[in-house]
Parts: sequence; C-alpha cells; structure tokens
Amino acid sequence: MTESSNPVSDHPLTSGDDRSGVAIQARKRRTFAVISHPDAGKSTLTEALALHAHVISEAGAVHGKSGRKSTVSDWMEMEKARGISVSSTALQFNYRSSGDNAAATDCVINLVDTPGHADFSEDTYRVLTAVDCAVMLIDAAKGLEPQTLKLFQVCKHRGIPIITVINKWDRPGRSVLELLDEISERIGMMPTPLYVPVGISGDFKGIMRRGEGGEPEEYIKFTRTAGGATIAPESLHSPSEAAELEDDDWVTAVEESQLLSAMGQDHNTDSFLAGETSPVLFASAMLNFGVRQILDTLVELAPPPGPRAAVDGKPRTINDPFSAVVFKVQAGMDTAHRDRIAFMRIVSGEFERGMVVTHAQTGRPFTTKYAQTMFGRDRSTVESAYPGDVVGLVNATALAPGHTLFTDKPVEYPPIPSFAPEHFAVLRAASSSKYKQFRKAIDQLDSEGVVQVLRNDIRGDASPVLAAVGPMQFEVVTARMTTEFSVETQFDRLPYTLARRTDMESAAELSRQRGVEVFTRTDGVMLALVSDKWRLQFIQKEHPTLTLEPLVATAD
Repeated sequence: MTESSNPVSDHPLTSGDDRSGVAIQARKRRTFAVISHPDAGKSTLTEALALHAHVISEAGAVHGKSGRKSTVSDWMEMEKARGISVSSTALQFNYRSSGDNAAATDCVINLVDTPGHADFSEDTYRVLTAVDCAVMLIDAAKGLEPQTLKLFQVCKHRGIPIITVINKWDRPGRSVLELLDEISERIGMMPTPLYVPVGISGDFKGIMRRGEGGEPEEYIKFTRTAGGATIAPESLHSPSEAAELEDDDWVTAVEESQLLSAMGQDHNTDSFLAGETSPVLFASAMLNFGVRQILDTLVELAPPPGPRAAVDGKPRTINDPFSAVVFKVQAGMDTAHRDRIAFMRIVSGEFERGMVVTHAQTGRPFTTKYAQTMFGRDRSTVESAYPGDVVGLVNATALAPGHTLFTDKPVEYPPIPSFAPEHFAVLRAASSSKYKQFRKAIDQLDSEGVVQVLRNDIRGDASPVLAAVGPMQFEVVTARMTTEFSVETQFDRLPYTLARRTDMESAAELSRQRGVEVFTRTDGVMLALVSDKWRLQFIQKEHPTLTLEPLVATAD
C-alpha cells in the first residue's frame, strides 16, 4: 500500500496550498457508492461499515432462520419483506481512521447504498453521478456477474475510480488467482490486492498485508462473534508468528502475494485514480471480517471531492460559490408525514441551512430551511455542509433528479438522462372514487423517477402508461400506491418491447401502423412504442423518413 503520513491532507487530488475552510472540509469527505450484482452482500456490507464506524452498536442482520432484522439501509416494507434493496439510501457518518499507513484521521463518510437488482439500474445510475469513488462488491463463489459488469461500465464511462472487495470469503468459492484473473480479463482493469486472504474460501482465518515485492508485512487474524452482530476482534502478528500460527495457509498466502508482484499487480495510486487498476480487498461482511480495512482504504486512497464540469464544459471548483446537483427524489420515508426528500450532492462552496439559492432550471429562488442529513430512514437537521456531502431537502416539490441549485455565480450541471424502457403497462385505480389520490400519486412517483409516465389523448389521464427498465418497478409502484396513498390499483401489461424517440411530424403516420402507439412523456419527449424489433425494421424500411431514434441507454 502507498505510504502516506496523512491521507486527508496529502491526497494527490487535493491542493496542498489551498487552506480555505471549504477546501479543508472537502478533503475530509469520502463520498462513494457500493455497486454489485443482487445477493453479493451489498446491504450487509453497508451495515458492517456503519458498525465499524461505531455509529450503530449491532449489525441489523441477525443471521439465522428466525429473528432476522432488516438492515438500516433497507427501510421500505418491500425491501424488508424480500431482503433486497430497491431504492438507493444515503448514510452519513464520521469515521476516525487508524489505517496501517496513516496517523489517526477524522473523515466524514457519505455512503450511498444502491439497488443491486437490474430492474433498478436507473436509480443506481443516478447515484453514480453523485459519488467520487465506487466499491465494487464481488461474490467469492460467483465472480463477476452481468449487473456488476454493467455498473462497472458506467463507472468507467464517468471516470469513477473503483475499489474491489471480494466478499463472502467465509463460504466455499473460487481461488484468489482465479478471481483476479477473471477481473483482469473481463473488465480490462488490473486488480492490485492490498491484502491476500489466509485460508481458502470457506476457511477464512485472516488477511496478510502486502509489502514491497509482495513480501508479508503483517498478519491480521480475525475471531468470530455470535451471529456476526458485533465487530470481529482482530489480533496482529508478525510474519514469523503468522508462519507458526497458520503453517501451510500462511505459506500459500505469501507465495500468491509474491506471484502477484512478479506479474506487476502491486498498487499504484496514479494508476488507480486513472482507472487503470483497482485495489482489491477480501472480506466477509456477514462475519465483519476485513471491514475495518475497507474503511481505512477508502480514507487513504479514495479521492476527495474535486471540480465538476458544467453544461458549458467549464469546471466548477470546490472553492466556487455554493452549488449542488439533485440526484434523487424520494417520498414515503416518513409515513407519518408523507414528505418528499430531494437528495443533493454538494459540488462547491459551503451550504448553510436557510440560505436562499437559485433553482437553475426555473431561475426561481429556493429556500433551504428544511435541510437534513440521513442515516437510512433516520434523519437530523443539518446546519452546514461541504463539497461531497449529501443533504436532503424536505418537501422540495420543484426539484427533480438532474436539477441544479446555486448561489452567486450561475451554473447548471448536465441533466441525468433516462434509461431506455423495455416494459410497459397501463395503470388504473381499482375504484373511481380514488381518482384524485391516484392522480396525485402518479405525479409524485413520476417526479421521483420511480417510473416514466406516458400519456396520449386516446387513453387519457385515468389510464396512464408506465414505462420501466424492469418489471419489478411496477411492483414498487403498486406497493407504494397502497401504503402511501391508500389507493388500490391494477395494471395490464402492454405488448410493446421497444421505445423510440419520435416527433409530431411522424406521429400521425406511426399511429396508423400496426403494433405501434405514440405517447408523450412528462418531460415533453414523444415516444413511439413498438411491439418488437422486427416490426420496427419493417416500418423503417417502408417509411424511411419517419423519425424513430433510439433512446440513449446511459448504462452503456
């Protein structure tokens, strides 16, 4: 691991000469997301990180068939019932690092837990526009999976550095070298382990910290706790002590480490920040093994907030006047009040609660009186915040994902594009007496970006068409309709699989085509829904002048 006397002040992306209050605070921030395929242990890791930061006293997942709790980051009833994350969640907490190569350092961690399920890729993409680093979580038995690869491509496209964590090393799985080879071959990024596990997958004893040339520097041995609900005790041993304790397992770990160095797989900070390499750690989030090392690595290696390009291409530096970008809107977090939270990532300047900012999309003033930081569903009032922080603005009905807020020096950040939907359904209220609540609920879910809402004159407002990346989004809609608005709904799937951007000139002819229906999305974009690719090819061949443009699939 790279030597650093103070990772907060000495990070290569910070300016050592800049001693402004904003810059000093920004250097303490680490804002990152955890990305993975479903079931890789993402929410469990999120919980374990909070546990090691001492902001909770016991992990939320009590492992076993009975008495299972949900994690703090999974607060929706649907998430608790299914044991999956279907909505991103912001967690902010302080962490005092005592990393292997760093003096004790205080940092502010902004962790955004993302949905792992592919049906909610759009929500995950929005999160990735708001972070400076990503932790890519890989199941030790399954290796790289389709959703992980898809999210990796998003990170690569956005220039987000990636730290890789191979999770579930306490369970039978693949070998160290096999997993590292797969990462290198399938994503084209060189994995550079900071530690190697001692003990094969399924027999996780501890981790060896790698030194120069792959030589062992230290052995960290873990001890299990009951159900993995508390921090796993660690004992530190010299290489000679480790050799006596672990015998052949230690010899294997040393040999693997030396082989990795011979192949050039040693950490280099510049290569990591350039997206050419990925530091790798091994852990068991369920047992809380290796979790402290993940936090310390984030503090030491993950980049702090930096400049962000505006629509005009000019960078907004952290010392510029206040600006922020809204990356998510979420309602229903407080069932007693039915409020609506707009999550903004602060890009520049200092935020102070109550300050009047300008909403770039409308040019209107916006008062930030009700500003809060989040820890899952729990929240507290925030008086000030700095670049990298995630702040929730309560009942900010004018805000939507991709919107910009600023003071003094005008700025507008690029909008967050929508994914190309592949599933479509008509939604109706089961009772006509609930029509008013139905309309209100649809408008709210549309503004949050839960689904895309399409309308045309033939179907009318009473039967809007919902467009989604995955069918589970429809389940979220019906569940929230019932729990938050007391509206029972029914939906009927439509026989369309493709959406294409069109225009008014083409709409009339397209509406006459079999297997096509034209709608207008809430943002004014006209979409032609087509039954299948063969029908689309036929129409394009017969009517080459019609506008049928692919929607940008932002995950590519």
